[in-house]
Amino acid sequence: MSRHAQFLMLALALGWPLSLQAEAPTLAAPAVLPTTQAPTPKLAAAASAEPGAKPQPADVSAKSAPNGDKVSLSVERRKLANGLRVVMNPNHTVPTVAVSIYYDVGSRNEVRGRSGFAHLFEHMMFQGSQNVGKGEHFQLIMNRGGSVNGTTSDDRTNYFETLPANELALGLWLEADRMKSLAITQSNFENQRQTVMEERRQSYDNRPYMTSMLRVNELAFGDYFPYAHSTIGDMQDLINAPLSAVQEFFDTYYAPNNAVLCLAGDFEPDAAMQLIEKYFGDVKPRAPKPFDVPDPAPQTAERVDSMLDPLAELPALHLAYHVPKDRDPDHYPLELLSLMLGDGESSRLYQKLVKEKEIVQEIEASTDGRRGPDLFSFWAIAAEGHKVDEARAAIYEELKRIAEKGVSERELDKAKNRMRAEFVFGMESNLSRAMRLAEFETFHGDANLLLTELDHYRAVTLADIKRVAGQYFAATNRTVLDVLPGRAALSTKQGADAKKSKHDGPHYQDRRLP
Repeated sequence: MSRHAQFLMLALALGWPLSLQAEAPTLAAPAVLPTTQAPTPKLAAAASAEPGAKPQPADVSAKSAPNGDKVSLSVERRKLANGLRVVMNPNHTVPTVAVSIYYDVGSRNEVRGRSGFAHLFEHMMFQGSQNVGKGEHFQLIMNRGGSVNGTTSDDRTNYFETLPANELALGLWLEADRMKSLAITQSNFENQRQTVMEERRQSYDNRPYMTSMLRVNELAFGDYFPYAHSTIGDMQDLINAPLSAVQEFFDTYYAPNNAVLCLAGDFEPDAAMQLIEKYFGDVKPRAPKPFDVPDPAPQTAERVDSMLDPLAELPALHLAYHVPKDRDPDHYPLELLSLMLGDGESSRLYQKLVKEKEIVQEIEASTDGRRGPDLFSFWAIAAEGHKVDEARAAIYEELKRIAEKGVSERELDKAKNRMRAEFVFGMESNLSRAMRLAEFETFHGDANLLLTELDHYRAVTLADIKRVAGQYFAATNRTVLDVLPGRAALSTKQGADAKKSKHDGPHYQDRRLP
């Protein structure tokens, strides 16, 4: 299944889960808890496109998709004078409201020697602010029947709450308070630095195959630092980081003019805008660094490597092909092709390699869904008594067959139906809609583009599938990584080569997990 499809299915654990301190936090009551009855401020600035600009009408749109699918989302877009973009999706089906705030910063914005900062702030943002004590953000939300968390990826950082509808003011007040006055202290930094390091050990170092998920990114992207390095960060970078660098990162990127605030659920837009203006209107804009790194040069030769995994019991393989970024016209047929190849037990590769030949016990194919240059990835674990060479040859053969003969109409229809179902069901909850709308506003400049997203998948033809299969799966565009199990592998030549490699052992790099 494609990463894009998984996101549409509301994989709320994108990025990294938050880890709380072992000790229970001491709750200090805020000076003034917010209420839903707020004074009505002037909304001219809230609706203006830029500071000092004339008021503009809200962008309100609803679109019906063709072929009987109706996307009945009401989307309103507004902007505060300080640059905060606001997207609202009122829906009165259930008396809850979701708040999602996307900061336009991810690990791609980091520089060499300062990796892991975006993910670090996923944790730091819950350590308190001017009116909120350490850990109190969680307590205030959960004590009112809500849920709260944050996630980090290559391309953005997301913080979100789901609350009873009458507690919208609380969610907005909490987000505004930490945007303007996060407690970046040496104590909080030290605490969360250790939390991130422990998360690294639990998520990667002590789990089989997981360090290979990191290494393949490093190998495939090479010198392209934005996506070659990890989201969780290099541990030595975090150890070496001074508090001043952490403060500078926050001051650069956690600003209203570098954020999108999205609300979805049971609220009235005008009343919500009054609260947003009240809590966020006085947050000072800053000058975030634009992401202006040019795309990497095209790969011209196959990249091959192997690594030893002492925790693995069976050999495994990665294949990664460079493909265009998410929402590029060619990305849609590539996503559908990934469903045909590796989505579930009825997919081509599962049927052939797991069921018929029994040479692997697990296989997946997917696009990673990056905002910038992307990868089409294969991951497989060999079955007992088999080598990854067999699986690799079978994958190459299948890709060649599709490039030459294409796929059937039935296969394409099945993939489209799968994508359509995932999209529709993935838009059911308030939180999923808030996150998706915020993503489209952040990445693509207009949340309304989400309303026509299914059209791009419907437009894919059999010829498109055949064309992209022939265009992107050349050997010169391919990265190959073999994972060798345990110390026994050192007795083989390939294992000995891996031992000599600098890539023997853990690598603090990251990729979206299969």
